[in-house]
Amino acid sequence: MSYVDSIRKPPNTLTHDEQVALLKTTGEHKDGFRDHVIFSVALGTGLREHEIAALSVGDVRDEKGNIRRRFPLRVFKRSNLDFASQETILPDALRYKLEKFLRWKRSEGDPIEDAGALFHSRQGGHLTPRRLRQIFRHWQVEARFERKLHFHCLRHTALSNLYRATKDIRLVQRVARHKSIHSTMIYTSPSDEDVFLAVRSLPC
Repeated sequence: MSYVDSIRKPPNTLTHDEQVALLKTTGEHKDGFRDHVIFSVALGTGLREHEIAALSVGDVRDEKGNIRRRFPLRVFKRSNLDFASQETILPDALRYKLEKFLRWKRSEGDPIEDAGALFHSRQGGHLTPRRLRQIFRHWQVEARFERKLHFHCLRHTALSNLYRATKDIRLVQRVARHKSIHSTMIYTSPSDEDVFLAVRSLPC
């Protein structure tokens, strides 16, 4: 068996239309802004669900009150403990959304101290990964997805988007924080968007 043949099956990813529908639906819904930012973080960073759930305000905001361009993760996949860098870089558009989100939290009377949860539960603590999965299922219905996807598909989508844009698998490995390039090679496979675009134009 060749190295290419041994690559794991391609990951499930959101198509471009599904990404647009998810962000549009949450962005336009009066009760969806927090969840819109959660999905933007997932799509903009490729963080895992437990890494997103563990984020605190002080992780993304510096001592001057500005949104950081990069920050070290306090919670991450333990098997990657010896990876060179457990650091996340924020896209410019996401930094703007986080600035707006913190202003919104302040206006809503939500806690915004550095130690407080960035995305808090009704009890005031951090959201759980299970709750993130429930939130994603809810908004898939609202956005009228034709299929059911897991929250982890947002990470796959972010990394697939990055590979499609750069064709640099080593760069994707760094963003994904994979110890082995073999783990990252799944993103060289055609994404759901690639398949969708190819098939929709078939003559028939």
